[in-house]
Amino acid sequence: MQLRPAHNASETVIDGSYAWFRMTIALLLGTFGTVGLWAFVVVLPPIQAEFGVDRAAASLPYTSSMIGFALGNVLIGRFADRIGVALPVAIAGAALGAGFIASSFTTALWQFVILQGLIGLGGSACFGPLLADISHWFEKRRGIAVAAVACGNYLSGVLWPTVIKFALEHTSWRVTFLGIGIFCIVSIVPLALLMRARPDVNQADDIAAAHLRRPGGRKPIDLSPRVLQGLLVLAGLGCCVAMSMPQVHIVAYCIDLGFDIARGAEMLSLMLGAGIASRLVSGLLADRIGGVPTLLIGSVLQCLSLFLYIPFNGLASLYMVSFIFGLSQGGIVPSYAIIVREYLPAREAGQRMGVVIMATIIGMALGGWMSGWIYDLTGSYQAAFLNGIAWNLGNMAIAFFILYRARRSAMPVPA
Repeated sequence: MQLRPAHNASETVIDGSYAWFRMTIALLLGTFGTVGLWAFVVVLPPIQAEFGVDRAAASLPYTSSMIGFALGNVLIGRFADRIGVALPVAIAGAALGAGFIASSFTTALWQFVILQGLIGLGGSACFGPLLADISHWFEKRRGIAVAAVACGNYLSGVLWPTVIKFALEHTSWRVTFLGIGIFCIVSIVPLALLMRARPDVNQADDIAAAHLRRPGGRKPIDLSPRVLQGLLVLAGLGCCVAMSMPQVHIVAYCIDLGFDIARGAEMLSLMLGAGIASRLVSGLLADRIGGVPTLLIGSVLQCLSLFLYIPFNGLASLYMVSFIFGLSQGGIVPSYAIIVREYLPAREAGQRMGVVIMATIIGMALGGWMSGWIYDLTGSYQAAFLNGIAWNLGNMAIAFFILYRARRSAMPVPA
C-alpha cells in the first residue's frame, strides 16, 4: 500500500503536520459518526413505553446496533487496509444517516431493531478503521494520536445525549432521529473525502524497525500472532461486558431510583467527559510504558470503580461515582489498538484491530442485554453490577498474562 500525495511531500512524513491534520479530521468523524452508540441509550425509556415491552426487549435495539458496529469494524477495517479509509467512511456515513432517517418512521419494534443494526454498521467506520489508519501516521506519538482519535467516541457521548435530551424536551424521539440522520449525511461524507491520502505501511514499519532495532518494527512477545489475537479478543469481551452496565443502563437506573431522564443523561455525559481525559492520559502513558501495562492499569481501575456503584445510589454520590468510572475506564479500548500495532503486522492493522474491537462491541452488546435480563429476573441492578465485576476480573487476568509473556520475552538471553 503506497502513499498517495496529499498537498506536498513534507505533509506526508510520519509525525508531520499532515498527520496532525488527519488526526483532527478523524476526531471529528469519530464525534459525529458514533452517535448511534449513545442516541438509543437516552431514548430507551420512551421506546420501551411506546412499544410496550419489558426492559430486556427494549434493550434489543442497542444489541442490534452493537452487532452491526462490531461486524463493521472488521469488514470496513479490511477494506481500509486495501483501499484506504476515505471511500468506506463516506459510504458508511451515508448508510448511518439513512438508518436514523428510516428509524424515525418505524411502526414496530422489530423494524427499529433492524435499522439500529444498520446504524451500528455505518457508525463502525468512524472508530476502528480510523484508529488503524492514524496509527500508520505516527511513531513517536502513536499512543496519544490513537487515544485522541478514540476520544471522538466519548466526545460523541458527551455531545449527543445533551443534544438529544434538549430535543426530547421540545419534540418527539422520531423528529430527533430524523434530524440526526440528515446531519450525519451532510457532515460525515465531506469530512471523509479529506482523508484520500493513504499511508505508506512500509515506511511506518521501517521507522519502527529502526527505533526498536528489530525487523518489522514489532516488539518481542512469547506468543504467536494467533494466540495473542485470541487473548485480546477474550480480554476485550470481558472488559466491555463490565463497561456496558453503567454506560447502557445509567439512564434507566436513575429512573428506577426516582430521578428523571435528564439526571441520567447528565451522568452519562459526565462519565464520558471524564473518559476523554482518561483516554488522553492513557495515550501519554502508553507512549512511555507501552500498551499492555496501560491496559492492565485501566482494567484494575475500572473494576474498583464498579464496586462503588453497589453501596452508593444517592443523586450526588451517583454523579461522583460516574465521574470516577469515566476516569477509570476510558483508556482501555485504545490500549488494544496500541497493542496490535506494537506486536502484530502493520499491514494487517485494520483487520486485526477490527477483530479486537468487534470483541469489545460484542461485549457491550452482550453486557447491555445481560444487565437488562438480570434486572428483569431480580428487579434490581445490584446483581448486574456484580456480574460486570466478575467479567472484569477475567479481563484483568488476561492482561496480566500478556504482560508477563511480553516481559519474559524482552529479558536478555544469558550467553
